[in-house]
Amino acid sequence: MGNFGSWLLIMKASQDIQKITQQWLERVVIGYNFCPFAKAVLLQKRLRYRISTQRDLEAILMELVAELDHLEQDPQTETTLLIFAEELADFEDYLDSLAMAEALLVDLGYEGIYQLASFHPDYQFEGEAINTSYTNRSPYPMWHLLREASIEQAIAHHPNPAAIPTRNAALAAQQSATTWASILRRCYELEDH
Repeated sequence: MGNFGSWLLIMKASQDIQKITQQWLERVVIGYNFCPFAKAVLLQKRLRYRISTQRDLEAILMELVAELDHLEQDPQTETTLLIFAEELADFEDYLDSLAMAEALLVDLGYEGIYQLASFHPDYQFEGEAINTSYTNRSPYPMWHLLREASIEQAIAHHPNPAAIPTRNAALAAQQSATTWASILRRCYELEDH
């Protein structure tokens, strides 16, 4: 197939991963209003999707640094989803890498400027039922890079931001884990346009 053919396969796979992630964002995160602030960012096209095919943790952390640099240089990008196509499938490994990523944010002086939200196909809140963890279950492992100033601004305009996690857990608990798994699985079904 050659280098060009391999490149085309990678591009196609990345486009599919982005479409699947966008379907999850629209159907689950926005559809169930798990994040009341996500719809505006999506409609304004200020969300950046970055697909990582790295398999080495050091290279993954360097991609995080590159995305932080991008956010620093481009104020039009409100937020980034750094999606891991090849790595971090094991949830415990994912949590370890997340801890390293958060420590890196502090080391780079970004504490209070950027925040990482975490999503994973096997996300499990400790001591919670599986169905309530679907608020953070996604088609692929990913880190969501958020601007702290934007979070503060959004929260300031929300009538009761402290109630969001409780409301989300209650909403997720209304469906069985099987139902949520089916909802998430449907995000993988790509429609031809």
